[in-house]
Amino acid sequence: MSYTAAQVKSLTPIREVVETRAAAQPDLRDAFLCHAWDDRKGTAKELHELLEAAGVKVWFSERDLGLGVPMMRAIDKGLANSRIGLVLVTPAMLDRLPKESVSDKELSELLAGNQLVPIVHNTTYEDLRNVSPLLASRTGLDTSEDSMEMVGKNAELVDI
Repeated sequence: MSYTAAQVKSLTPIREVVETRAAAQPDLRDAFLCHAWDDRKGTAKELHELLEAAGVKVWFSERDLGLGVPMMRAIDKGLANSRIGLVLVTPAMLDRLPKESVSDKELSELLAGNQLVPIVHNTTYEDLRNVSPLLASRTGLDTSEDSMEMVGKNAELVDI
């Protein structure tokens, strides 16, 4: 697989943060998948399966949030124990973010460190910019340019 110079340049700082955290904490999951609730059985599940098939260990609420477990505490642990955050930006996510949902809390934590890669799907960076300028300022992946399968394979670009 080859990457453009722009992709390599923009994602290298994130890879460096991931490498530092991986060296300090070798038992971390590779990625935390942040997604809108409405996407959990569709697009988010598809992305999770593609990442797992590529060998990426992903914290995914549909798999990792057990019955009877306090949701916010489980998410907090998932965030703390993941090297990087992948934010699946869909129309459902754009709808949720202004409402200060669970995704908004996850996003705030991921934005605090340089460990966030947005994955834009069925929307645009312009739409994202209207809802979250900070998230839109991060370079990420876009399924209008690459298929979801390629996005899953591109996870190696941030060395997760």
